Amino acid sequence: MPHPAVLILEDGRAFRGEAHGARGTAFGEVVFNTSMTGYQEVLTDPSYSGQIVTMTYPLIGNYGVNAEDEESAGPQVAGFVLHEAPPAYSNWRAAESLDAYLQRHGVIAITGVDTRALTRHIRSLGSMRGAIAPAEVDADELVRQIRAQPQMAGLDLACGVSTDERYLVPPAGETRYRVLAYDFGVKSHSLKLLAQRGCEVTVLPATTPTEEIVAAGADGLFVSNGPGDPEAVGHALDAIRALSGTGTPVFGICLGHQLIARAFGAETYKLKYGHRGGNHPVRRLSDGAVEITAQNHGFAVRGDEGGIPGAPELQVTHMNLNDGTVEGLQHRDRPVFSVQYHPEAAPGPHDSRYLFDRFVDEMERRAQQMQIDA
Repeated sequence: MPHPAVLILEDGRAFRGEAHGARGTAFGEVVFNTSMTGYQEVLTDPSYSGQIVTMTYPLIGNYGVNAEDEESAGPQVAGFVLHEAPPAYSNWRAAESLDAYLQRHGVIAITGVDTRALTRHIRSLGSMRGAIAPAEVDADELVRQIRAQPQMAGLDLACGVSTDERYLVPPAGETRYRVLAYDFGVKSHSLKLLAQRGCEVTVLPATTPTEEIVAAGADGLFVSNGPGDPEAVGHALDAIRALSGTGTPVFGICLGHQLIARAFGAETYKLKYGHRGGNHPVRRLSDGAVEITAQNHGFAVRGDEGGIPGAPELQVTHMNLNDGTVEGLQHRDRPVFSVQYHPEAAPGPHDSRYLFDRFVDEMERRAQQMQIDA
């Protein structure tokens, strides 16, 4: 039997539907994702910690779920909002239904929602706090509880999704380089792409001290994606500056991009409703090429094509064609570069995977220079 449910926003707007997945009440920042596929990767992306994710594509769950598409140990979202969840699924890799998967992991979801109206509401007024709850809930009391939840701005959520202990990801074949990966919510596909390029990756907790990172003597530092406000993750900035000062290549994505920018004096700010989906056009300034990118972030680096205020050492390399936000940076003198989007493309287009090759090339150049200096 269907169980009526409701999604209520902090401004009192209510969207009714039916309970899906686990039962109960879930609180979080309500955002939307425009991807047509890849819902399991979305669910398991640690960057969505603390967020109730609305999928704008109307049919979600039609190909089930499987073990291979996990981007972390399990779902990270606070809740999940769908328009239609099909009663059956079909795919040769499928192991179970989306509903069963959500129930097994305790993820509270709602289906039957007018996701077009919800998305238009968020686009007009901005992302806001909300809750999924049983339909019989006292709406006024739930709104009071929603408004008592913390705002996303100022939250350090990265430490909550980071690994507690360092661990090793072996290379696919012979070890060419040793890379440290700063885990602020790293996706497994990023580690896989590094391993495929001959990198032995040591994944570090978000709270790893700077002196420990510098003393490791790695060939490169990868600064991962993650949730929350970059302004609240100040402990990473010293490590980025110190390691890059030794000539070690540094590559950052998403939250890592924002942290690299802040490490050299830039400011970040919260976007009205963020960028989340697999179809965001980004222009590469070096040659004018347009990359279709996968994105998932609610904050951005302050600046424009002309430069980054407060960070003269940084040069803008990529710009968003939808709203003109900064999508890529590089240091003018150090082997440091970053992008706001997700080049590992899980889910999403593969236009930007070349950035992992660039990271490897930077490590190769440094190795050759060290041989010459020796």
